[in-house]
Amino acid sequence: MDGVSTPLDEPTIAAKITEGSVEIRGFDHYYEWVTAGSRPDTPGESQKPVMVFVHGWGGSGSYWRSTAKKWCNSYDCLIYDLRGFGRSVSPSATPARSPNRDDDPYLLEAFADDLHQLLDHLKLQRVTINAHSMGASIAVLFAQRWGESLDALILTCSGIFEYNKLAFETFYVFGRYVVLFRPSWLGKLPLVPQLFMSRFLHRSIPLADQKLFLEDFLQADFDAALGTIFSAVSLQAVETMPGAFESLTMPTLLISGEFDQIIPPKLGAMAADLNTEKVRYQLIEKTGHFPMLEDEATYDQCVTEFLKSVPVSPLAA
Repeated sequence: MDGVSTPLDEPTIAAKITEGSVEIRGFDHYYEWVTAGSRPDTPGESQKPVMVFVHGWGGSGSYWRSTAKKWCNSYDCLIYDLRGFGRSVSPSATPARSPNRDDDPYLLEAFADDLHQLLDHLKLQRVTINAHSMGASIAVLFAQRWGESLDALILTCSGIFEYNKLAFETFYVFGRYVVLFRPSWLGKLPLVPQLFMSRFLHRSIPLADQKLFLEDFLQADFDAALGTIFSAVSLQAVETMPGAFESLTMPTLLISGEFDQIIPPKLGAMAADLNTEKVRYQLIEKTGHFPMLEDEATYDQCVTEFLKSVPVSPLAA
């Protein structure tokens, strides 16, 4: 089947949201389907291809909802909250930290395995993944292991880092302080949401969205928030992520925001250059770390043009 129709091809039908959860690694993983009309209750019965949205550090799948609503004519859209973030913060049994680094439950590889288990639970054999920031790293690691299950990969604000011992250690100290100092009353102070988001944005987004980002950050599980800081920015990530990008076998779109201070565009371009056969690179001007929210029209156009050229499975399972 050729590329499916896209948000720019036809009016969007009113979206329906259906919630669910599944226990993975001791956490109840919250997910929701965003669909046009009704969705079959039985897993694996979707009559459309499926697009899975993966969020970044400190956030939740909620910030993908407006994007998913635009794509629900063409895809059944699955949004979920990573373990320890958003609405997946209440563990039935806290994962034990292992002295063996390879068994650390907060390695990004472990989150890629969480995604695999979620898709297996929902009986989804082929999907397109649309992932952001740390979620994009998780998606690349997922693709390295289970690439045969992907029609396409969309990575927003992703890239590869060069190792700098002093800079990384300074980042860990600062990150630990940030995660420790998260009083609930912080979100009630005037202007705090805007100040919190100022480093992430180049263009403004609605205040309600900024408040939601801050709320997600304040409620994130401590171990998950801190553990993923150490995993996402680490010597291991520096050593493994280039190979993961090189191994991508599915059509991939990598989007950077021109003024992204978190993952500068040069890091995205470096990652794309590792696999020019499969990875298409796109810079969105005058945006920061959330181009899909800061310039929705340009972001939608980029994704639309990419997906028009991608063969996709006619069914999600």
